[in-house]
Amino acid sequence: MSRRGRVTVGVLVGVFLLFTLLGWGIDAYTDYLWFNEVHFTNVFTGVLLTRLLLFVVIGVAIALVIAANLYLAYRLRPLLRPHSAEQATLERYRMVIGPRLGTWITVLTVIIGFFAGLSAQGRWKDWMLFRNAVPFGVKDPQFHVDLSFYVFDYPIWRYLLGVGFTAIVLSVIGSLAVHYLFGGVRLQGVGDRMTTAARAHLTTLVAIFVLLKAVAYVLDRRALLLAQHVSPGLYGAGYTDVNALLPAKEILAYISIVVAVAIIVFSNAGMRNLVWPGVSLALLAISAVAIGGIYPLAVQNFEVKPSLADKEAPYIQRSIDATRTAFDLGSSSPAVPAQTDNFTPKPTLATNTSAQNVRIVDPQLVSQAFTQAQQYRGFYDFGKKLDVDRYTLAGAKTPSDYVVGVREMNDDKLTTQQRNWINRHTVYTHGYGLVAAPANKVVCNGLPYFVSGFLTNSQPATGTPTGSTNQQECSSPTDQIPVDHPQIYYGEESTEYAIVGQTDSTKHVEFDRPAPDATGQTAGNNNSEAGEYSTYDGKGGVPIGSFFRRLVFSIKNADSNFLLSDAINKDSKMMYIRDPRSRVEKVAPFLTIDGDPYPAVVDGRIVWILDGYTTASTYPYSQKINLATETRDELTGQGQFALDRDDVNYMRNSVKATVDAYDGTVKLYQFDEQDPVLKAWNKAFGGHLIIPKAQIPPELAQHFRYPQDMFKVQRNLLTKFHVTDPHAFFSGQDFWQVPNAPDNPQSNVRQPPYYLNIQLPQQAGTTFQLTAAVTPYNRENLAALISGYYDAGDNPHLQITEVPDQTVTPGPVQVHQKMTNNTAVRTELLGLLSNSSQSQVQVLYGNLITLPVDNGILYVEPVYVKAGNQDTAAPLLQKVLMSYGDGGTYVVLANNLQDGLNALSKQAGTNPGSGTTAPTQPNAPPANLSGQLADAAAKVDQAIENVRNAQKSGDFAKYGQALQQLDQAMSDFQNAQKAAGQPATGPTVTPSGSAPATPSAPASGNPSPTPSG
Repeated sequence: MSRRGRVTVGVLVGVFLLFTLLGWGIDAYTDYLWFNEVHFTNVFTGVLLTRLLLFVVIGVAIALVIAANLYLAYRLRPLLRPHSAEQATLERYRMVIGPRLGTWITVLTVIIGFFAGLSAQGRWKDWMLFRNAVPFGVKDPQFHVDLSFYVFDYPIWRYLLGVGFTAIVLSVIGSLAVHYLFGGVRLQGVGDRMTTAARAHLTTLVAIFVLLKAVAYVLDRRALLLAQHVSPGLYGAGYTDVNALLPAKEILAYISIVVAVAIIVFSNAGMRNLVWPGVSLALLAISAVAIGGIYPLAVQNFEVKPSLADKEAPYIQRSIDATRTAFDLGSSSPAVPAQTDNFTPKPTLATNTSAQNVRIVDPQLVSQAFTQAQQYRGFYDFGKKLDVDRYTLAGAKTPSDYVVGVREMNDDKLTTQQRNWINRHTVYTHGYGLVAAPANKVVCNGLPYFVSGFLTNSQPATGTPTGSTNQQECSSPTDQIPVDHPQIYYGEESTEYAIVGQTDSTKHVEFDRPAPDATGQTAGNNNSEAGEYSTYDGKGGVPIGSFFRRLVFSIKNADSNFLLSDAINKDSKMMYIRDPRSRVEKVAPFLTIDGDPYPAVVDGRIVWILDGYTTASTYPYSQKINLATETRDELTGQGQFALDRDDVNYMRNSVKATVDAYDGTVKLYQFDEQDPVLKAWNKAFGGHLIIPKAQIPPELAQHFRYPQDMFKVQRNLLTKFHVTDPHAFFSGQDFWQVPNAPDNPQSNVRQPPYYLNIQLPQQAGTTFQLTAAVTPYNRENLAALISGYYDAGDNPHLQITEVPDQTVTPGPVQVHQKMTNNTAVRTELLGLLSNSSQSQVQVLYGNLITLPVDNGILYVEPVYVKAGNQDTAAPLLQKVLMSYGDGGTYVVLANNLQDGLNALSKQAGTNPGSGTTAPTQPNAPPANLSGQLADAAAKVDQAIENVRNAQKSGDFAKYGQALQQLDQAMSDFQNAQKAAGQPATGPTVTPSGSAPATPSAPASGNPSPTPSG
């Protein structure tokens, strides 16, 4: 290469390194500024130094081992090489490499060491846990070793063993190449094919490899406690593992040591050839196959399989116990009966506190209603899904459920005119207010009743609620959840960086909220400048007033406005990484953060509350699960973050984290005081990273709730691990499953759990808990309810409310189908569609809630109507679909929750203990019908025929019209009965295709009870 070419290459390499190092340096510096802002620099420095340490130590170690062996192979080269065509061919390569051998070795080993260091620095978590391990205080059932070895020590020892294998294998390959290049190993010519020195060098490396294999066999013995059973799919060592594989691994470890010694002795001190070392390696391979493969397989097939359940029972018990401990399933109390075996309906349902507390405002569906009713400007947004919390407002004695959301600034909804750099980053910087509405109340034609977060102090608007002629307020006249700083600078929609702290009040100041007009209403539209403006005065943000920092952020964001715009002055601060989940993940990278952060007003400030989990994947005998798979349900991706695809077999909700919505302050509170993993992480970062549980403010603790993702994992595991008898577990007859979304079972996504402020059987009082229904495996009837809640001391509990085996109670999917197939319900739902002035109207169902109450099962499902096909159209709650009994005996479609409870109570009181919803129907009409009555009966029969024809044709519109005609014909028939002096009875409803004696109406699939109400 010419001198100019070398200079050009050098310049290009230098520029590449400059920009690479500059990018890394700027990222590291801006990260440090961010960590300094939130006062977690010990996390930044701790992680950075650990990564650098591992990078250097592992990279240098591997590079030195390989370099030493390459240099040794060169030093052991023969001085005299026999003449042959092979050596003549290699001579030209020796002439190129020989004079610069040190340079070649250095370059090669530096490259290998660099990539080895990159791999090693990713193991910083394993190393920090290894260095700061604390005992579990529990020993494994096989080796009686403290579990800390498996969680903290085993991963790093397994990694270091892999590093040793890598170094030896690369050394063997490199040394063999050098020996061959310089004549120590020959393929042609007379005499030995390998010199004594080369043979001694290479066989020593092979012997070290075999010794490392002996160490691997020792670790493999412990690893058997982490592997999967052959049957029935559990984890840990089973009968064959304990009685065949464990001794086999031990024997192979001793054989490996003997083989390593034999390789060195026979190849150097004995026969000085490779025949016996080769024989030794072959014997090791044969032993591994025979002892480690064939023998365990024979034990499994001839000893275990004939009596599999009995042989595996002790080891199944180990897996059950370990899984229940690792995932904190031991907090679940024994199953509580739901008391539906002798169902007796109670007319007291209407006054039952738990029934009255059922949530009908669905957080998944009312986000657009919040946005449209409480935004006033198009750039405000409440996200895809709201949250559920509880508050005790003025005048109330007990807390109630509220659906809550924060009014955030959505940068994607700014107009084209507003999307310039000044507006996006210095004017529209924050949202405003936490908006809350009672979870069991709707007003004004289906809107929630708002009690907080108002943009103005105007009097509430009024409207007419569904099913009423009286006007009522659509919102509270005053803000019932006041806050000191309603501005939302840190939220889930905060994806852009914001520059705050302006001092000039005439320009570039921050839009705070729309300004009210003379009537108290907000003025202007989305494009109007009318509004109140403010300047941020909190402690959040990184100061960027100096020229150097402006230059740094200009390079980082590739934007010259940081240097040229007069919107940035000496007092300016920059907010970045603003969404709560990312902030907590950054200050606590060892935590897995729950996918559903939720806002709360605590001591007059809006804070985000997040649940943090510590996890491990090497807990002996515990079942291994995939977090992404186990936590996925209907809401995942719809306002709820999906967890990473991590395989874990230990999980604890060990941390409650908060992020202040105004200044971004992050706090990590210890929630599980017994978790060894959290103790190890806290120790790794100086012992003061986590705030002790005793220092949690009481007002904050009032808003803690059972975490969703943890509950989903526990719920899914409890579908199997509620069975604690190993023989019953082996048979699998009592296993359950989580049902699919009731309104869309074909989607194959699980029904989400739901928060309720209720009292379940054998609970001392009303408790805010997360609840989900489960069904028997491969069946759809109800098996049990699983609930998670905290007691007065904030200790987690799981309760299983089990439906007795002798009952067949419909599950969520069956109940939804039964309720929506009810003739009266279908008719009224079709009426909702036909009465709308919109061309396209959708009926949407909220989450179906299953609740054992008053010796029966109450099902509640809100019904929303969405006009139009646009995503921005707000679904409005129009009806509440309810069922009560031992299997949906009574069904009503009510205007609101209380009306539905009253109707169900009336039905239960009218005919207690019956399995029907109305008095018993006559089997046939009177033989001597009057003329008017006969005509009415004929019209009913004709209407039934029309319904059947429409049902067969698949025309939904025609089917709806036919059902309405049938409903009218049935009413006419009852009126004719009254006029004829006969008891007014409704026609009996039978399945489609049957031939009843009395006028009948088809139901889709199953018989429906007589419509009532």
